[in-house]
Amino acid sequence: MKEYEESAIPVIESNYDNFTNVEKTIANFFIANKEKMDFSSKSISKYLFVSEASLSRFANKIGYKGYREFIYHYQKTFVEGEDKVDGYMEEVLNTYQELLNKSYNLIDNEQIKRVTKLLSAKKRIYVYGMGSSGLVAQEFGMRFMRRGLDVESITDTHMLAVNAARISSDCVVIGISISGATKEVLSALEKAKEKSAATILITSKNNSKYYNLFDELILVSVKENLEYGNIISPQFPVLILTDIIYASYIREDRIQREAVYDSTLNAILDRNMPSY
Repeated sequence: MKEYEESAIPVIESNYDNFTNVEKTIANFFIANKEKMDFSSKSISKYLFVSEASLSRFANKIGYKGYREFIYHYQKTFVEGEDKVDGYMEEVLNTYQELLNKSYNLIDNEQIKRVTKLLSAKKRIYVYGMGSSGLVAQEFGMRFMRRGLDVESITDTHMLAVNAARISSDCVVIGISISGATKEVLSALEKAKEKSAATILITSKNNSKYYNLFDELILVSVKENLEYGNIISPQFPVLILTDIIYASYIREDRIQREAVYDSTLNAILDRNMPSY
């Protein structure tokens, strides 16, 4: 298992839907490539049959000043294919490590602080999710409820629509859609925004329109076909994020929140104590 490394791959993957066909050709190459080679713009443009200008635009679109800066980061932690270990256990562990490493590269510390402050400032929190994302929504709700927050997770299509009547400016509404295409969750989140609630979308898709629609867009790591759960649970990247937000929240005022936690835990224990 490797230590966390800087990597350009998660940035490419999160922006994939924003690319032109030419840029997707470039992206596919850098995501799939496992061999060290001459990565100069001249060499890669010939290899991919694209212009050097296209390589430069591709680098700009994912946040780099130019192609040279992108390649510098891309090569920094380059791992050759033959270094990978075969075997089903190694495949699972390497997938987890890959997603952990990608999460490390995508996490925005200042954004996590903003989200933590929202959770502390608002009176009520709703967490929306469907399918595997719904499981994470339930986990999120249970974790923060035990810290004394008024949290409710909603994972039913009908209840997403009904809950719109309960939204106000005192609410935080968190929508979880790993694919970024769950219409029910996105629509419910938009309606919450219309009612002046603070809105947060957690997704793997870096779609520019989401920045205008919602207050916070939090990106999580992704791997091809992860949503189908072929190797590991698809909700794993969002659970990582949940733990990070949770750790940030309790760090803000550890003493006060530990007291709340102990109080709720004691209440549970007292309830389960046998009576004589």
